[in-house]
Amino acid sequence: MTVREAALEVTDLTKTFPGVNALVGVGFKAYPGEVHTLLGENGAGKSTLLKTVFGVQRPDSGEIRVGGRPVEFARPSDAMRSGIAMVHQELSLVPQMTAVQNLVLGRENSTGGVIDWKEARRRAAAALAQLRFDAPVNVPVSRLSVAQQQIVELARALSTDAHIIIMDEPTASLTTAESERLFAIIDELRADGKAIIYVSHRLKEVLELSDRVTALRDGRLVGTKTREEISGEDDLVQMMVGRNLAAIGVTSNVENVGDELLRVEDLTVPGVVEGVSLSVRAGEVVGLAGMVGAGRTELARAVIGADKASHGSVYVRGRKVTIRRPADAIAHGIALLTEDRKHQGLALDMTTASNVTLMAPPSRLGVLNRRRQREVATEALEPLNTKMQIDRPVRTLSGGNQQKVVLARWLRSDSDVFIFDEPTRGIDVGAKGEIHAIMRRLADAGKAVLMISSDLPEVLAMSDRVLVMRRGRVVAELDRSEANEEVVVRHAAAE
Repeated sequence: MTVREAALEVTDLTKTFPGVNALVGVGFKAYPGEVHTLLGENGAGKSTLLKTVFGVQRPDSGEIRVGGRPVEFARPSDAMRSGIAMVHQELSLVPQMTAVQNLVLGRENSTGGVIDWKEARRRAAAALAQLRFDAPVNVPVSRLSVAQQQIVELARALSTDAHIIIMDEPTASLTTAESERLFAIIDELRADGKAIIYVSHRLKEVLELSDRVTALRDGRLVGTKTREEISGEDDLVQMMVGRNLAAIGVTSNVENVGDELLRVEDLTVPGVVEGVSLSVRAGEVVGLAGMVGAGRTELARAVIGADKASHGSVYVRGRKVTIRRPADAIAHGIALLTEDRKHQGLALDMTTASNVTLMAPPSRLGVLNRRRQREVATEALEPLNTKMQIDRPVRTLSGGNQQKVVLARWLRSDSDVFIFDEPTRGIDVGAKGEIHAIMRRLADAGKAVLMISSDLPEVLAMSDRVLVMRRGRVVAELDRSEANEEVVVRHAAAE
């Protein structure tokens, strides 16, 4: 019997940060022509493991082998030269550069120091065509949506000649159609003998894609199973968290729905939002569904004054309000948890305690009371069932814990209206259930919740009503009893 050689082998990898054992003796093998998925709750060690494999961080001990050969990576460029490419969960594009410039960055063809941009555009067009990218390629990527930036990130990795490709939550910002296109490309890469290391919290796609699954918990290896050894999603959850979890969902409390807290009338942002009207009442969760690019995030930003509307009105508790900037929205009791927590929701170099208390830091006579700040942050985070060191910079936290920091800050506010934009993107199943429960508790406490999500099962499970957007307009309003996946997709994708 022939023993296959692993494309990548990690043995007894250990990494410690001050006060935290991020990895403890972790090992796994990724083989050519297979998709090997890493599972685990936020903070389980997945990101640290991937960063050590890709040379972003150096392990304290352990060994990494590529093609049977021991390697040591001081930086990502070393890993890339060894044939490893990585698609990061948090985008690593240069915002001021175009899609073309980002795709060829560090791999430009030049003669006499002059870059051949014609060749660069040809290479970029070929890579982006694989993913059916339909946005401008010669504008700064900061002007693209998060989903469009994610596609550029994917294309950059796929355009290399890597034989080991790491994908960290690649579908988190993609529509169903875009995700299916990515899955087809992954199948092609697998057939071409590439080793794919995949991270996702979407259990359905884990079952669909994986040849092997390795689970981590608290920085330690739980075990590895082949797809044939996994019975279903419950088995995956058990591997991740060591316990069973109830399915997401709400008990609709229509009889407890109160007065209208938020009303938007004929709101227009030229080119992205066209005459949108909607309302959310006390005690209800309203889901806002639609394809990426439908204008959902742009609508939320216009409501809070982050983007300027050319026309339309916003009413809070039946009273017309003027909102020119986010501070005005906060003053009127409207909270927005942005989809891009890294760039728009957090001060990454500040501590967790500072971020939680950012809007109202405890102080006296202008002097910050740091002891009280830590106490307030600890109290605010306690209901979120999370363990984190509040004096660490928030950039060192996992994506899920970063989201909880943003949520804790808003829960301290005196808001009546909560707008959640992709609240569980990149969040593990355990944290997702906790955030769903918090949203329901807010509604039960008489708050109005507007939830934007590209995860259609989440929308259907959580919402009392579903609004569907297409091309900047609300094209359907569905009661919970009539909303299903087929109906929503038909409205969202109709021509």
